[in-house]
Amino acid sequence: MTTNFASLLILGLAFSCAAAAEPSDDPGSRPNVLFIAIDDLNDWTGFLEGHPQTATPHMDALALRGRSFANAHCAVPVCSASRVCVMSGVAATTHGSYEIGPRYEELPALADVPTIQRYFKDNGYYTLSGGKVLHHGFSGRLTADIDRSLGRPKSPTPKKPLNRPPHWSKAWDWGAFPEDDAETADFQLANTAAEALQEDFDKPFFMSVGFFRPHVPLYVPPKWFDLYDAEKLSLPPNPGSDLDDLPKSFLSINDYAVAPTHAEVVEHGKQRSLTHAYLASISFVDHCVGIVLDALESSPHADDTLIVLWSDHGFHLSEKRHWAKRTLWEESTRVPLLFAGPDIQAGKPCLEPSSLLDIYPTLVELCGLPANSHLEGVSLVPQLADPLTSRERPAITSSYFDNHSVRSRDWRLIVYDDASEELYDHRSDPDEFHNLAGDPTRQAMRDRLARWLPKETAPEFKNESERSRARSRSRAGQE
Repeated sequence: MTTNFASLLILGLAFSCAAAAEPSDDPGSRPNVLFIAIDDLNDWTGFLEGHPQTATPHMDALALRGRSFANAHCAVPVCSASRVCVMSGVAATTHGSYEIGPRYEELPALADVPTIQRYFKDNGYYTLSGGKVLHHGFSGRLTADIDRSLGRPKSPTPKKPLNRPPHWSKAWDWGAFPEDDAETADFQLANTAAEALQEDFDKPFFMSVGFFRPHVPLYVPPKWFDLYDAEKLSLPPNPGSDLDDLPKSFLSINDYAVAPTHAEVVEHGKQRSLTHAYLASISFVDHCVGIVLDALESSPHADDTLIVLWSDHGFHLSEKRHWAKRTLWEESTRVPLLFAGPDIQAGKPCLEPSSLLDIYPTLVELCGLPANSHLEGVSLVPQLADPLTSRERPAITSSYFDNHSVRSRDWRLIVYDDASEELYDHRSDPDEFHNLAGDPTRQAMRDRLARWLPKETAPEFKNESERSRARSRSRAGQE
């Protein structure tokens, strides 16, 4: 009887999601969409358990009433390219932007590809957007994709550095500033979005809200630092032997970047302080998310609005002796991704691999829009119905031209442009300490993952890659 009941329950949920996905000719019958983007947030949330002391009550509550994709990964581990992928539904291997670079509208491969906002607008939605959604904003030919701007406020910055060593980039400062939440851009955006959610709309709406924290510089008001005792914070495990079995391909990734190297962080004794600031920034942005979610809950739209929350990429805080992003390791690729709302039942997280490329087709199906032939992701509706539904396709992440990661449920394969490789078994090695590439007993698994590597990859659109400049400087220094 118990087995039959469970089967009926799963069947009922699958039917519910399928019914929600039926195409509708009546835009008024479609759900609204609240699309929340967070910048540089890794898995340090309560619902992903990436850090044992992180405080994210609002996102955790959202995860409990929806479906979290606990094995979700970005398409590119850097801001602008990742967001282009999400908004277009097209991978970097097709559009050619793998690093901080061009605007969406500058990429020839996307000339005929509508942003998700434009696609929903063309299918009867009223679009609103505020904060950092596309890295460069909706400009040029994309301006009309948004019916109403919620603004893109800027936070104040201190007149003098608070904690960074003098020779570090201005971006890599941190501290308790400003004094009050009301002075910050994210708080202002949250309240603007909250006010908009109280309004009545003639059409279903697609509201994009992009929060900036925990992006550097890590300035948030003092009360968010007060949530944590810096001296008692757990720091990521970082054994001295961790890099011994790695190829050299990405070990110099910070050579050109503004992020400090791990050696510089250690030299100046800043690891604990930076970790404190990152956690404080996460709790602050969680509060801002809570303002928006509370407003939705008290609004006329509470029962007919789908919510999707995601981050553009992960972030290292010393793991593998690295800081920030751009790598193809777990800390840089793994991101929060969760859905909640009508016909999405509360339940266990999904452990199947998923990609941020999947957001676009999932929302199209859930809202009953016509299929978009440009999309390269896969709808997550089957996993929304049942988190145990298997998925054949792994999550693919690309960083710089011709470097790729393939992440399945239990394994990660990394293949670099010089043909060097890394292979990790996440069942026994979640920290990716033990590179199994070259182990003959793992060759079959390696080959199984390798068949998903992109067969054709568009070259980097920029005339000169940042990584090429870094290598040039490195060679010049050696000479």
